[in-house]
Amino acid sequence: MTVIVTDRGFADDDWVEGAALDLPTSTDPETLRGQLAGVTMVRVQFPSFADGRGFTLARQIRRMGYVGRLRATGPLIADQYAMARRAGFDEVEIPPDLAVRQPEPQWLARANWQAHDYQSRLRA
Repeated sequence: MTVIVTDRGFADDDWVEGAALDLPTSTDPETLRGQLAGVTMVRVQFPSFADGRGFTLARQIRRMGYVGRLRATGPLIADQYAMARRAGFDEVEIPPDLAVRQPEPQWLARANWQAHDYQSRLRA
C-alpha cells in the first residue's frame, strides 16, 4: 500500500474509482488537449527523484485549465514536496519504504510551501 503526502502529513489513499489518467513524465502535454474533460484525477508517474520532467508536465496541465486532482507518484523525496506543490500537484504518493526512510516530520517541514519560495523571501 502506498502513502499519500498532503500539506497535513501522511494519509491513506482515499481515491475511489473514477476517471483517472496515468501519465509518464515523458508525456507530450499537447497530446492531452481535449482529453482532460471528465478526468477527475491525473497521476504523473516519476521514475526516479532525479527526473524533474513531471514538474513541468504538471505546470503545463494546470495551464491547460485542468482543475481536478493532480498527484505525483513515485520515489520523490521530501525536499521536492514544495516544488511539487508549486508546480500544481495536490498531493504526492510515495512507496511505504520511502515513508520509513523519510518520515512524516520531514515532509511536514516543507508543507508551508507557499511561504518559503525564493520570491517570498525577496519580498520580505
